[in-house]
Amino acid sequence: MKKLLLSTALVAGFAAPAFAETTTYTVDPSHTNILMSVSHLGFSTMVLEALKPEGTVKFDQENPQNSAVNITLKAAHIDGDDQKFNAHLQSADFFNATEYPEITFKSKEVKVTGEGKGQVLGDFTLLGITKPVTLEVTFNKAGLNPFSNTETVGFTASTNLKRTDYGMDYGVPAIGDDIKVDINLEAIKAE
Repeated sequence: MKKLLLSTALVAGFAAPAFAETTTYTVDPSHTNILMSVSHLGFSTMVLEALKPEGTVKFDQENPQNSAVNITLKAAHIDGDDQKFNAHLQSADFFNATEYPEITFKSKEVKVTGEGKGQVLGDFTLLGITKPVTLEVTFNKAGLNPFSNTETVGFTASTNLKRTDYGMDYGVPAIGDDIKVDINLEAIKAE
């Protein structure tokens, strides 16, 4: 009888579902792109890139609603692919990198909306003003990166902002108020 009980306990132990846990990943800046698109006088759409993003993703693949995101961008690293233009972007007309060196996003809630799809609701801070923002997110993949041999996770996301909501009103309406943000994010399992 003891053998039967022991065998049953062992089988039950191995058959029980493993409890998933939240894993912390660090943003990989070399494989992450954060792009901002805005109309330029109606002639074209300018695309700016936020270089060298920093932050963490706490991801629970089994229960994504338990996940969290914390991202910091440096205003001085907003790049328009031209040195003179970048200096203007960093001035008080736009990102005011001296007075407000950091741009942040901190999630408050994650909602699952479909298979591999979700919304990340959080606080976005730009020029010292914080407002709620919702990211539409697609989970791409989690697994071992065969080149770096590191556990990696990847997402794409997008949102829309009005820059005047944050006090950035230089050139409006000639330079668009609506900013489309596209994010391609890879993050590596933290040590």
